[in-house]
Order: sequence, then C-alpha cells, then structure tokens
Amino acid sequence: MTHPADTLPTAIQLRAALSGLQRELRSQAPGDGPSTAQLGVLALLYRLGPLPPSQVARHERVKLQSLTRLLAEMEAAALVTRGPDPADARRTLLALTPTGARALTDEAHRREASLADAIATRLTAAERARLRAACGLLDRLAQALTDAPAATSN
Repeated sequence: MTHPADTLPTAIQLRAALSGLQRELRSQAPGDGPSTAQLGVLALLYRLGPLPPSQVARHERVKLQSLTRLLAEMEAAALVTRGPDPADARRTLLALTPTGARALTDEAHRREASLADAIATRLTAAERARLRAACGLLDRLAQALTDAPAATSN
C-alpha cells in the first residue's frame, strides 16, 4: 500500500511524542505506588473483569512464568485476588480488589492532574482547542488499529 509522503514522518513524530509523554507521566509517579507492570495488570482487569492468569499473560504479552512473581506481589499488596472460576473449577481467576481499583484510580487522577497543570500553564486557549481536536483523531487512530487485521509474522 502506498501512503502520502508525510505519513511515515507523521507516524514517527506521533510515536515519539506519545512515548515521551508516557515516560514523563510514569517518571513522576510516587515510588510507593504500583509499578508500571502492576498498573498494566490492574487496568486490564478493570477493563475486562476477572481473568485467568494465562489470559493476563497473553494480553500483557509476557510468559506466564514471568508474571508469576508480579501477581504474587500484587496479591500480597491486596491489589488483586485469586479465586475459582465459576465456569471451570480447575482454573483460577484474578480479580481487581477495591484497593487495586483505588490504586489505579489514584494514579489516573495523578496523571490527569499533572497533564491539566501542564496544559493550563503551557498552552493557549487556541492550542487547548487544537489538542482536544487531536484527541478525537487519536481515538480514531486507536480504533483503526483495533479494526485492522492482525499483522502476520513469518
């Protein structure tokens, strides 16, 4: 498929900008809160509900063995619980606890407040309007990536 000449440079700039923004937001996190990996698991359980550990590993694109210690730490911190799967008693499900939901919400609010401060102090009213419009474009891009057939690797 051929693309307009500005497509790849725009994709590169967008990826770099989003990565930098995420890196800065993560770097401001308090040291005593959930790790980035833990937040990823909490967000997954928040969005999809209780899941078996194997599905969590698949969604997080890690091996189950790599996830075992992280899940044990999260259980010890009461961020998640492990219980029987009502549909299959041989399986266990991981579920978000109220403590885990609060940790996820607190981190989201912290990041939103940090972004709001930066937006308020660094952007003009016209730039804020352009940023809101860009958010709609980002949503459309995310949906396009969701709708696209999975790339095959050989």
